[in-house]
Amino acid sequence: MKNKVAFQQVDVFTTKPYRGNPVAVVMDGDQLTTQQMQQIANWCHLSETTFVCSPTNSQADYRLRIFSPQHELPFAGHPTIGSAKAVLNSGLIPKNKDYLVQECGKGLVKIYIKRDQLFLTLPQPQKKVVSPELLKDISKYIGFSDKEIKLSEIIDVGAVWVTLQLKNDQQVLNLNPNFGELGKALPAGITGVTVFGEKAAKENTDFEVRSFVPNEGVTEDPVCGSGNGCVAIMIKDHKLLSKNDYTVSQGQKLGRAGRVRVYLDKNGEILVGGQAISCISGDILLPLSE
Repeated sequence: MKNKVAFQQVDVFTTKPYRGNPVAVVMDGDQLTTQQMQQIANWCHLSETTFVCSPTNSQADYRLRIFSPQHELPFAGHPTIGSAKAVLNSGLIPKNKDYLVQECGKGLVKIYIKRDQLFLTLPQPQKKVVSPELLKDISKYIGFSDKEIKLSEIIDVGAVWVTLQLKNDQQVLNLNPNFGELGKALPAGITGVTVFGEKAAKENTDFEVRSFVPNEGVTEDPVCGSGNGCVAIMIKDHKLLSKNDYTVSQGQKLGRAGRVRVYLDKNGEILVGGQAISCISGDILLPLSE
């Protein structure tokens, strides 16, 4: 058995290296145990680390296991885009020329290849109402009044986000969460809180988004695919925009300049994506079995 495997670190949702959200992608994941995967993810200490494995479904090009520093996740957005970029870089030829099919804990996810951009199809969401008590706690620990929330929903796309619309982008940027208390307030099974606000003066983007994840080993996700997917569901369901595509900016408070493109397809599909750049490639040593 080899003692090292191929590795890439891919910056996602950016055209400029080191300005998006990085994901660590480990190839040949079949060689690792779940414990070793979690150990590597904890060491990388990015919002997610992924492991590319052989598919068990004949329709899939590969199977992806996704880990935060603390837990395995059934699905996440920016790791899906970044891992798709990595497998294409490694020479994988898709079974279908226009898209990849990823197998993960949430099932099969289609990733369209559109020139230099990749777009995932959002898994079928499940929605719940946010209780007044939880809304009050979240508002208190993130730093606004619950009366300032325009819309609120719990949306499950594999990752589960309490998704909140605030009145504008400046309110989103001004938030200063108490991550310790916010983490205690979130019920088990909730990934975190994603907030969004429409841009008052639209230049290159339409919305500002932030995603807070105090219980996953990081506090704020720089540019979040699944969180933006939940925002897209709210925009579509509540008809917040008259057009069928828009651009989100995310990461400004962390020194990033993430850009997420969203398309509301006529067939009802939501496509979330953008560009990705491989910034590091090489080998990673496998952890010793304990």
